[in-house]
Amino acid sequence: MALRRWALLVCRRRPTPTALLVALGVTVLLALLPLRPSSRSWRITSGEVREERPGEKPSRRGSPVGLGSDWPWNTTQQTRVTSPPVVFIKTTKTGAGTVQNLLFRLGEREGATFAFPRDSFTFRYPHKFRADFVEELPEGSSQFDLLVSPLRLHLPALRQVMPPDAVYVTVIRDPVATFESVFSTHASEVPAFRLARAAAAATVAATAPPTTPLELFLETPERFWDPGRPGNGLARNPMSFDLGLDSAAGAAGGNSSAWEAELAALEAGLRLVLIAEHLDESLVLLGALLGLEGEELASVRLNARTLSHVTPLGPRARRRARAWNAADALLYDRFLRRLWEQAGRYGAERLRGEVALLRASTERVRRRCVARGGVAPGGLEELLRPRQSPGATVLGYQLRADLSQQELGFCVRLVLPERQYHAHLYFQQYGRDLRPSSTSNPTPNSTRRSTGGT
Repeated sequence: MALRRWALLVCRRRPTPTALLVALGVTVLLALLPLRPSSRSWRITSGEVREERPGEKPSRRGSPVGLGSDWPWNTTQQTRVTSPPVVFIKTTKTGAGTVQNLLFRLGEREGATFAFPRDSFTFRYPHKFRADFVEELPEGSSQFDLLVSPLRLHLPALRQVMPPDAVYVTVIRDPVATFESVFSTHASEVPAFRLARAAAAATVAATAPPTTPLELFLETPERFWDPGRPGNGLARNPMSFDLGLDSAAGAAGGNSSAWEAELAALEAGLRLVLIAEHLDESLVLLGALLGLEGEELASVRLNARTLSHVTPLGPRARRRARAWNAADALLYDRFLRRLWEQAGRYGAERLRGEVALLRASTERVRRRCVARGGVAPGGLEELLRPRQSPGATVLGYQLRADLSQQELGFCVRLVLPERQYHAHLYFQQYGRDLRPSSTSNPTPNSTRRSTGGT
């Protein structure tokens, strides 16, 4: 296989301790397999279109045509432009890893400056974001262009770090599906989930059929959940938690003035909220916002779990899950309505046409790159193996064996797991390896969050 040959070459060139082998290997491998240059050759400067000079680094200070304060998309102008600075809030178990990979590729293609966490893969999640969690600007850069690593949202602090014209986007998912995925993936890390799992194990012999830990938790969640205990942030309204909202106020019914004020401030701060159940439509709108199209928006689903680690929920359990995550349900319903309002302003017929083109382009890319999807860790090259969660097996992709060097450079990045891509881009930007310190993130038994499967 072509990838294996390149990986063996990398390992021979860079003998390292096991802990650093994969990260360093990816760095060297991707240096040998450069990303296809951006096809964009025009951008906006002071309201005028001008041709890029050969070798010139894009300023990324211009905004896409029609990027106004109320609505960013011009329905007639087709000029290609550079993307504005972007902040992506990577929410837990919503499909956010797929969007993050797209933005990693965008930034690498355009030579963007990433805002990376200091000595870590997350901005000290689950603590709310602070400006001092960010690495210093690299030499030669005047601003950060992209911030996409996991964090817990705090808009005022982010605005201290990112340029004033940065656009803020995130992705959310059906709250019941999100909670099932969070529970299954983080059952050994979140204290409330651990208690439910232990209780379910103790009742296996007494019930027929046995009650799953998630079903047991949803019957009486207050029995297991202590809101004051560190590490329980994801145990109720995980999307609201990630977005820095007061989920307790929302769970009370969403009628409090404090909740409405928080939600209104969040809505004002986010230019686009992608919806996982309507990802193709969301990606078309994201592409229009950032000036992307075709292959640039192609993606594969990352961090999927084996079906054996997905807990099916009946109607009663689904109702209980939605009630327990009432704040997330309010959040989801609100932004789902907003997405369709934005789609209406974009143009329903135009959107349908662009979605069809995106699906065709994505299918072509997948057919050319992917030999097999849904591959268990044991069947994957080490460089493409996702970080595994204690509560679920995370699947990956095998690439075709007949790829050219240029195709391999693109296809590897398309399926590259988050930590490997992060380590590569960090090394590329700073010229040194990322060495997470033992104190960079909270400990597993207190407030730690796994970032391997989102």
